[in-house]
Amino acid sequence: MATDFLSIYSDESFMQQAYTQAKQAYAEGEVPIGAVIVANNRIIAKAYNQTEKLNDVTAHAEMLAFTAASEYLGNKYLHDCTLFVTVEPCVMCAGASYWAQLKRVVFGTSEPKRGYRRVGNLLHPKTEMVSGIMAQECADLMAAFFAAKRN
Repeated sequence: MATDFLSIYSDESFMQQAYTQAKQAYAEGEVPIGAVIVANNRIIAKAYNQTEKLNDVTAHAEMLAFTAASEYLGNKYLHDCTLFVTVEPCVMCAGASYWAQLKRVVFGTSEPKRGYRRVGNLLHPKTEMVSGIMAQECADLMAAFFAAKRN
């Protein structure tokens, strides 16, 4: 029973919440990327891409989640927080995570064309990076979105 209790605080469990946000973006015609920010095993912010809805190129899931988490904590620094995001952050979002000084960044699927790792590590030196959590599900959602756009 204790194992079941601990599993609700797993990377997979929090990534599932980010994935739920990504599906909301998909339903609204946005690029399906979702994010949640966790502090002390509690989700303090969640967001999905809203660049079309808000007519704002910076309205990425991560950026919206950073703002919500900072407002919740009353602090621009997110030292003890983990960002869970369905797709590898872009350069802009990785740069923002650097300034927020996140403890961890956990993402689902890689983004070889626009992901931050194509230009090097842009995360804060103290930030731990984990990738591949729910990678297939996250990649499949992105592929379905862009396939539907092409048709």
